[in-house]
Amino acid sequence: MDRKLIVFLSALLLCSVVSCQEAVLHVSDGSADKEYCLVYNSSWTNVSSSLSTAEEYQLVNLTSSFLCSADVPPAELKGKAVVVMRGNCTFSEKAQIAQDLNASAILIASTSPLIIPSANETEYGKVKIPLALMRYRDILDAQKRFGDRMSVRLYAPPSSVFDLSILVMLFISIFTVGMGGFWSGAAEREKLNAGPGFGDCRGRTDSGDVSLYSPLKVVLFVALMCGMLVLMYFFYKILVYVIIVIFCVASAAALYSCLDAIMEKIGCNTLSFSCLGKGLSGRSLLLAAFCITVAVLWGVYRNEDRWIWILQDLLGIAFCLNFMKTITVSNYKICVILLSLLLLYDVFFVFITPFFTPNGESIMVQVAVGPESAGEKNGGNQFEIPAEPTAPNEKLPVVMRVPRFSAPNLCSIQFSILGYGDLIVPGLLVAYCHRFDVWISSPKRIYFVSCLTAYFFGMIVTFVVMILSKMGQPALLYLVPFTLITSAMVAWRRGEMKRFWAGSTHEVLDSSREPLLQGRRTEHDSIGRKC
Repeated sequence: MDRKLIVFLSALLLCSVVSCQEAVLHVSDGSADKEYCLVYNSSWTNVSSSLSTAEEYQLVNLTSSFLCSADVPPAELKGKAVVVMRGNCTFSEKAQIAQDLNASAILIASTSPLIIPSANETEYGKVKIPLALMRYRDILDAQKRFGDRMSVRLYAPPSSVFDLSILVMLFISIFTVGMGGFWSGAAEREKLNAGPGFGDCRGRTDSGDVSLYSPLKVVLFVALMCGMLVLMYFFYKILVYVIIVIFCVASAAALYSCLDAIMEKIGCNTLSFSCLGKGLSGRSLLLAAFCITVAVLWGVYRNEDRWIWILQDLLGIAFCLNFMKTITVSNYKICVILLSLLLLYDVFFVFITPFFTPNGESIMVQVAVGPESAGEKNGGNQFEIPAEPTAPNEKLPVVMRVPRFSAPNLCSIQFSILGYGDLIVPGLLVAYCHRFDVWISSPKRIYFVSCLTAYFFGMIVTFVVMILSKMGQPALLYLVPFTLITSAMVAWRRGEMKRFWAGSTHEVLDSSREPLLQGRRTEHDSIGRKC
């Protein structure tokens, strides 16, 4: 199999969810207002949940001081909020000094990345006033905009347990897996109608499709994926650009394949013409130009979070659809081996590898978010927010991303994400089920519909567990059992388990030694026997 394909597939199962305790600083001078990002510790500081109920303070700018000693007259801070510089002493020491000077709140301006402020457990109870971190450049902006007559309010909009982005992600996953499986079955029907000669015995068809038919090759394939993931962990800064280039090329080709199939289906004219004695298709040239443009735009603006996720999801959907149509699994036995090994792969690199890494972080998470964006962690629930504009941290383009609608997004845009592997891996089984429906001429596509329904419920369980645990989940832990068990139960109930297990459009015999494909041309069977 192509090395580039293995390199890219090694990154498909990466997915991580991180969270941070963000708040909003509302600054006003009576005639104008603006809001800035705050980071606070909810176990240390109580912050109002809405602007209307937040207490208003006059702000005293003491960023010329670290406030590590009581060198400010108490009357100057009484009943006010004070902003001081970070450093020279601990957060709790600054807060206790401000409290002794009768301040009502303390903001700590930082020129280094913002993290959730923390202290020893014994010091939490000593601080009675709100404490939060903000960017130093934000206080400079507020000073320039409002001058010295600033009033501030601190509030933290409640983070909804359920975000509408989950519904969008659910729709994307069901649409992609469903359409990928449907396309694979439709392509199989076209091959069968085309008669003999559409494939060979090496697992590759005339159309360029690749078939996984050998258990040994599946095991070697998963082993190579494990090796590539470990290599990306150690050589991330180099290999991330390799993955980005492969993604641009592969997704542009996949988008072209999808759009060309749609154009062909609706009967769009090819606009053929001749140039230098060669026949060219105007439709193909226009589609190629469009797909390359989309891929290049994503490559250039890939770190622009506010809108580039739309292009990434579009290219990702096209890639997954084309993958499920192109890579075919020959029988249910291969499906069981492949999905089971990838489930173990997912669980091992998420839950087991933290015991072996120096920082206690899983290899999967470290590679998914990038080693420089993982940040300082506190109980697995903390990451750094840059205080100054920095060079973007490159991330692997192997996830669907949808912004969280209920998040404030002042400090950073928060996303719900789903790895391509969570679509492709069970999608290969859904595609096989549809091809089996074609082989047995099932009018209701019972295997396809049942497996897709199982995938839907598996996704529901994944999201429910994620919401209840407030942690990212390896989705294959739920999707693989749901889809494998459901498809096996359907085959068992219909008395077709032997056929379903053996697969193959060419030589699958029932107990009476009759061909599975009744009425098909005998050349098909001879091809199967030769293979």
